[in-house]
Amino acid sequence: MSGNSFGKLFNLTTYGESHGPALGGVIDGCPPGIELDIEAIQNELNRRKPGQSAIVTQRKEPDTVKFHSGIFEGKTTGTSIGFVIENTNQKSHDYTHIKDSYRPSHADYVYDKKYGFRDYRGGGRSSARETACRVVAGAIAKQMLKGIEITAYVSGVGTMKLNKPYTELDLTKTESNIVRCPDQAMAANMEAYIKEVRSKGDTVGGIVSCVIKNVPVGLGEPVFDKLHAELGKAMLSINAVKGFEYGSGFEGSTMYGSDHNDAFNSDGTTKTNFSGGIQGGISNGMDIYFNVAFKPVATLIQKYETIDKVGNPVEMQGKGRHDPCVVPRAVPIVEAMAALVLADFHLINKMYS
Repeated sequence: MSGNSFGKLFNLTTYGESHGPALGGVIDGCPPGIELDIEAIQNELNRRKPGQSAIVTQRKEPDTVKFHSGIFEGKTTGTSIGFVIENTNQKSHDYTHIKDSYRPSHADYVYDKKYGFRDYRGGGRSSARETACRVVAGAIAKQMLKGIEITAYVSGVGTMKLNKPYTELDLTKTESNIVRCPDQAMAANMEAYIKEVRSKGDTVGGIVSCVIKNVPVGLGEPVFDKLHAELGKAMLSINAVKGFEYGSGFEGSTMYGSDHNDAFNSDGTTKTNFSGGIQGGISNGMDIYFNVAFKPVATLIQKYETIDKVGNPVEMQGKGRHDPCVVPRAVPIVEAMAALVLADFHLINKMYS
């Protein structure tokens, strides 16, 4: 299996399965001398870890990161940063009922057909538990990107949408509720809705929005390595993501060019920001903002029809511990992947100076 690495100069390679002994990763390309706040890195993992509230999976994992290399006396050395996150609360028996069957909309079928074999325990390598490694690397990237602020939040759950631009929200309130929505009234409604969906054994999708402030002009490369293209790839590589839009997004397709064009101020900033902080694939110094759409979790705690390995119809019911809605825990993952993209382009930009 290839495809386990992300980034060119700031590069992350991850390993491990959902129900294996551990997950881990190696970060290459991190510059030396960066003073790391290990507590802040662990806090990012705590935002993503399971069992943190009543509306997420109740799998109890501490998700404590242990660094094995690349850090000395609290600073990066410039060598590979190796880390591990041990799995401590596996219940692999919860998945024995799917050993010979395929869950709809999961990777079970395609993994089996591609490799001729699959780890059915929690999906193995296809499990979203792998994203814990991304959060570790993203937390380090954040500390490398001094002054740049990356803030994600939940803006939609099912049909509930927070129809306010980010400029009208107090994003410091995002962590004040378990849904991670900065609008308290909407957060309460979303929480109640997720609990209702869960009580029915069903799941629901949602939207995570992200805002990146204080990005310097010049990040991103022309043609194939555009900044928004890499952000799109990063977000679409996250489990359960079905869509990505930045700036005016799909709504921009309904506008006239005379309304959509971002007119310049004398200092090079723009009067509007339909471009989403990126023009020609390169950051222009304005806020970068985008939306990431997550599908409903495929595992349902209710009976449904599927097929077994030889194509026979079978009845199945999900077991184990699963999120009824992934977006509250996806917020730090979106931030982490955005940080990895910016860290990579930050190092690429140094090649021009």
